[in-house]
Amino acid sequence: MFLMMWAEERGEFRPEQVQKGLSKMKKAAVADATLRVCENAGCTLGFKEKIEIVKQLDRLCVDVIETAPLLNGKSDVLFLHTIAPLTRSCTISCAVPLDEAMVELSCKAVAKAAKPRLNIIAPVSTVQMEYHCHQKPAAVLEKIAAVTAQVVAAGIEAEVSFADSTRAEKDFLASAVKSAVSAGAKIITLCDSAGIMLPGEMSDFVTAIRKDVPELDGLTLSVECTDDLHLAPASALACIRAGASQVKTAIGVPGKLELQAIADLLKVKGDALGITTGLNRTACASIISNIQNIVSGKTVPAVSAGDIASVPHGDWKLASTDDMAAIGEAVKKLGYELSAEDLTNVFNEFQRIARKKELGAKDLDAIVATVAMQVPPTYTLKSFVINSGNVITSMAHVVLLKNGEEVQGFSMGDGPIDAAFLSIENIIGRHFELDDFQITAVTEGREAVGSGIVRLRSNGKLYSGKGISTDVIGAGIRAYVDALNKICHEENN
Repeated sequence: MFLMMWAEERGEFRPEQVQKGLSKMKKAAVADATLRVCENAGCTLGFKEKIEIVKQLDRLCVDVIETAPLLNGKSDVLFLHTIAPLTRSCTISCAVPLDEAMVELSCKAVAKAAKPRLNIIAPVSTVQMEYHCHQKPAAVLEKIAAVTAQVVAAGIEAEVSFADSTRAEKDFLASAVKSAVSAGAKIITLCDSAGIMLPGEMSDFVTAIRKDVPELDGLTLSVECTDDLHLAPASALACIRAGASQVKTAIGVPGKLELQAIADLLKVKGDALGITTGLNRTACASIISNIQNIVSGKTVPAVSAGDIASVPHGDWKLASTDDMAAIGEAVKKLGYELSAEDLTNVFNEFQRIARKKELGAKDLDAIVATVAMQVPPTYTLKSFVINSGNVITSMAHVVLLKNGEEVQGFSMGDGPIDAAFLSIENIIGRHFELDDFQITAVTEGREAVGSGIVRLRSNGKLYSGKGISTDVIGAGIRAYVDALNKICHEENN
């Protein structure tokens, strides 16, 4: 402020120049697609987790929150109805295929949002049309026009995202865009689904489509850049400079343009390039970190049990007919490196339980924690005291026994479990990456027994521990100590 006053006195500062400079800044809308692309990435998010992500994105002030197609019927519809009153400034955009019935259902589901939008996904490359749509180009053009008109007639804003745009025939892509615009689409998204474009090529691609389709003037031209070449931020920036006004981002999903990356890029170069966003810069890092923590660990690679299909973590189905090789591969995909003896123990326990029911990934995880790498305890839990509430910071005092001697730690944390784990870290003087933490009820009723599973990573290797207690915090602490003992035994601590 002092420098501005000094400059004004010298006649070197004029407020109208600043205002003129600000008016030249181009705002790029940010459409976050985390909830939409998580499904395709094999990431299974729970209902509450999705709600929390929406709340966090709303606080971040993204322009658009994209959701997945309504593939799960009533539960997906309920989700859209639930988030409608939570976001007053963000557009809620629901993805939908070229299907009239799905469009009708999606229009009704998203209609209660303050700013509803349907994102029509239209394949335009030859391979996408033949193998995903099973239709000829002419039929796809008709579908694009019909479905877009259906959305507009329902009073919902229409976006058409052209999947695999960069591999489409140039003339056909132009025809498809014109068809969507003529039917009333207000947002057109070009997708480099194959991830084949360099930043300069994406810039030329956007420039060419704007020249071929002058009807785009006055509409929102959006881009979705894949990060397979690790150039998505630069490509998105090149597209904005070439005339795009919206970019698609995601958080914690491999291969997608990370929201943090584009935010960091514009923070450093945005003013120089005359580009800005409406993101809440102050809370950007913490909010993105919160969402990453929710998404982290939810995406698990496919398992090969015989030839198990690529499915989300919670959808694995393992049967008693699967042999030791298949279970070994599944265990490896979970991240564990087991000895032949431990794998035999896991397989035997798996066979015993699998005779009674089908097992999933979490079941297999619990088996590994229970029977693999059983070692003499270096530490045993003697006692713990937790102070927690909604008006105080959680505090934990944990006492462990090591070689018969008491060792104790005290810490504060973000919740009782976090405080307890930090207390143990204070005792041992080391920090471990917490890969996963689960609490499940073993029995029913008010006195239900809780079972805790903790996965710790040390020097790149994964160790899991299991603990059981009528106190969920106690179960978590016992599980942590169980995993800790395995690390100590392995590393001779």
